[in-house]
Amino acid sequence: MTTFSATFAVTGMSCGHCVSAVTRAVQQVDAGANVQVDLDKQTVAVTSSASADAVKAAIEQAGYPVKAVA
Repeated sequence: MTTFSATFAVTGMSCGHCVSAVTRAVQQVDAGANVQVDLDKQTVAVTSSASADAVKAAIEQAGYPVKAVA
């Protein structure tokens, strides 16, 4: 299984609920994904076996715009 690691610039996150919502959204795409949310930097670091596009779409469907991927 191939995995990728990426850091997404995500706007609109401000609290623990946001962290939970983003984490759940990513883990619905890949239950084994490692998700690290940094509220101060407004980033989400993900290591996943799902595609970067699928992870980005999941975050956006949860209501959090993704501005960039690094």
